[in-house]
Amino acid sequence: MSQQLLLRFDAFDQTRFDDDAETRAAAGLTLLQLWTAEGATRWALFSVNDAAKARNWLSEAGALGHGPAESHFLRTA
Repeated sequence: MSQQLLLRFDAFDQTRFDDDAETRAAAGLTLLQLWTAEGATRWALFSVNDAAKARNWLSEAGALGHGPAESHFLRTA
């Protein structure tokens, strides 16, 4: 079974998101899809290679004030 991480960003900064790509990769995250929703909301789907590193990345991004508004770890059924 593979694991994914679904994130919702209410305020989205494309430059910051792009600049964070290397940090996300080091946390075992690979971007699979990025969606635009109403307003400035974006949803991002990542494959997760290391759940512990991904959780740590989420915690650090939140502490820095630019983390997602919502996060969900998912497994394929």
